[in-house]
Amino acid sequence: MTNRNTPNRPNTYSLASRWRSLAHAVRGIEFMLKAQHNAWLHVAGTAIVIVLASFLQVRLEDWRWLIVAIAMVWLAEAFNTAVEYVCDWVSPEWSGVVRQTKNIAAGAVLICVVAAVFIGLFTLWPYVELMIDRFRAPISI
Repeated sequence: MTNRNTPNRPNTYSLASRWRSLAHAVRGIEFMLKAQHNAWLHVAGTAIVIVLASFLQVRLEDWRWLIVAIAMVWLAEAFNTAVEYVCDWVSPEWSGVVRQTKNIAAGAVLICVVAAVFIGLFTLWPYVELMIDRFRAPISI
């Protein structure tokens, strides 16, 4: 089997090729952060969730839900970026089909964000409630 981008070189497994693949993936994430201003909202949201969950001392089993929610949003944003980039490359002129395609991809991100917000609320609320109860408790000296 040969690689489509390098037709004369067979695909072989090597540590060097895995590092190159990782470097390509990192460049893709960098491109997403440069091309999509909404990705920076996801950076802020991710940071807020991580700091809040750390402050609330969230248990490991609850961290799993938060990690899945964060990953779900980032995955949707990455696919949205890829769809938008390919659409712009394939059809640089205005197109109703491209517009709808981009709207659908953006809608997928919105669905994931809304779901992630609910996951975050359901996961973190018991910890917030516990903290509120601790502040309400009478102080013993």
